[in-house]
Amino acid sequence: MRGHAVAAALTAFALRLGFVQFFPTTAGDSPVYLELANNLLSRHTFGIWSDGTLLATDARPPGYPLFIAAIELLAGRSQTALFVAQAILDVASCFLIAALAARLAPQVARSRVWIAGLWLAALCPFVANYTAVALTEVLAVSLSVATLLLLVRAWQREESSPGRFDRAGWLLAGMAAGLATLVRAESPLLMASAGVVIALVCARRRQWPRIVRTGIWLAAGLLLPLLPWGARNLATLGRLQLLAGRYAQLSGEYVSSGFYAWTNTWLVRFRDVYLVPWKLEEEPILVNDLPAYAFDSPEERARVARLLDQHNEDLTITPQIDAQFAELARERTFRHPLRTWLWVPLERIATLWLTPRVELLPYSGHLTPLAEKWEYDREDLVVTLGLWLVNVILLALAAAGSWFVFSHRARDAVLPTGAMFLVAHIVLRTLYFTRIETPEPRYVLVCFPAVLALAAQWWQRAKAGAAPPGPR
Repeated sequence: MRGHAVAAALTAFALRLGFVQFFPTTAGDSPVYLELANNLLSRHTFGIWSDGTLLATDARPPGYPLFIAAIELLAGRSQTALFVAQAILDVASCFLIAALAARLAPQVARSRVWIAGLWLAALCPFVANYTAVALTEVLAVSLSVATLLLLVRAWQREESSPGRFDRAGWLLAGMAAGLATLVRAESPLLMASAGVVIALVCARRRQWPRIVRTGIWLAAGLLLPLLPWGARNLATLGRLQLLAGRYAQLSGEYVSSGFYAWTNTWLVRFRDVYLVPWKLEEEPILVNDLPAYAFDSPEERARVARLLDQHNEDLTITPQIDAQFAELARERTFRHPLRTWLWVPLERIATLWLTPRVELLPYSGHLTPLAEKWEYDREDLVVTLGLWLVNVILLALAAAGSWFVFSHRARDAVLPTGAMFLVAHIVLRTLYFTRIETPEPRYVLVCFPAVLALAAQWWQRAKAGAAPPGPR
């Protein structure tokens, strides 16, 4: 195992340095995070500049700007230093993923599964790609896998010693989730998914006090890292805000919720995110860029065109314009409720999961028309197709590994609860992001530790019946 550990660590680091060297990039939110970090260091204020005034804000959680500030204190304001630090952190996450995978396997197969999980994580290009950009993903992935590992560990320690209650374990898991929440505000979904599984398993066993005790200690752990942030917001902004706002808006800034409700009735492709929501109050939005299924009739298309023309005049969406978009959303949902509440979310799930994940790379992500792509842009096609296949293979392995865990535990009295934590995490996070305004594939990257840990379970199949499973 030591040889595998060294080889995988070096390979993982080399892959990530390759992205840092050849594909460094800047994303839409990168300047915001860098500005927040720089203002923390130079002005000792968590805020952004607006019209020449530095405004304290809670629009973004403080975790990632604090991480950037720590790197800048150690290595100066260097993009390369930040990216290398993220590469090192992501290599460490590979070992956490391996440990999580091993926790889900019976004792006889844990070494094999640990090695498989480590190499799958080391070679996975998708999170590795995000080491070369100033975004939250690498830090969020690291804290999320740590949370999952602590949740599974606490459950298994209790299961291995009937009557024992692991207060410290649940508290630590909650604290890890709290730290993750300071990086991405939706991270309490980690605890919610585990909480649902724990409640179901304990209810089946009629262990009602255990549900309450576990919930209390997890909640206490979650609050501990968030309270200083809430106290800061209360003292600075006059409100006890523990989570960043859903729309990352500044204090007093108008949120175009009606416009987003309208896009939630039709927007399913990542391409349309660039052309519509990301242009809102930044660039003109052209009705000809919208797909045909954004309208139910020529009359509706004309209404949308008029509203967009009003927006494009001064790149502002007023409450009156927003109210008309909200009315359009209500009408479209009334006519086709299944479209809004079922078909659009299902298509967004496909967008979130079944993409080549080239959004940070200089490739189109398009596979069609195949013959034309092969003739005129062969490199783009090969890279796009290759990454799409890697993504599909990892998801297929995760499905196969999950099937293996559940089917081969069905003969035993012990439920595979650790694996259920991971599956519930993937399902709940995916469902949550089907209702967010922009279905960006990066939003499910935080699920990839769970995907890889489940995929690694396929490597225990050779000796599935050699020994009874460990506690779950």
